[in-house]
Amino acid sequence: MTHSLHRSGDIDSQKKDFCWFMYQTQGVNDKNIKDKALEFIASAEAWRSENWGDVKTGPLTQFTSEQIREKISDKSRIRGVFTSKEQVVGFLKDIKKKDLGMSSVITGVLSEVLPACKEAGVTPHSINYSLGVWGKKDKLPDDDTLSVTTMCGHHMVPPKFVADVQAQVDAGKITAEDGAKRLSTFCYCGIFNPIRCAEILAIVSEKNKKAKE
Repeated sequence: MTHSLHRSGDIDSQKKDFCWFMYQTQGVNDKNIKDKALEFIASAEAWRSENWGDVKTGPLTQFTSEQIREKISDKSRIRGVFTSKEQVVGFLKDIKKKDLGMSSVITGVLSEVLPACKEAGVTPHSINYSLGVWGKKDKLPDDDTLSVTTMCGHHMVPPKFVADVQAQVDAGKITAEDGAKRLSTFCYCGIFNPIRCAEILAIVSEKNKKAKE
């Protein structure tokens, strides 16, 4: 789940960005997981997870729920994203009640995640932190682009593709929502947040418009 920890951008925007995961442990509970995975998905859908997927198939923004469900195997990794603390609380309460014996992971801004865990009656087993970016940071894309690309922890969303989509939004050829969906399909984990991405594209578009005036 550490690939979800390096999301960047405006902190208020990040406070509306939570990743959820179901993980099995090799040799412990990694056999016949499909029914348990379906229970995780049912809870995620009940709490309106904006995107989710199985890396073996792809994300909800590219495939239907039924297509992803059908292909779940013991090698699957079920992951998704929420946009509010209330969703996280409800999801965790459901998963705790179901007691499926699988590892549950939530990532996001700690000032939001820890209170959500407390409200849901869940005590974190452990906490991982992102220590930031090291090295030649001048080689990185601009902050607006990074706020989009880092929502795919495996960096499957290229900065030049973000720039192309942004240009189309700026020109009015596509909506910010359509642009976000296009970008999200490259993140097969399903943890790319299309709602947050659309907001970023719209904000940057407005900023670019004002710069030209």
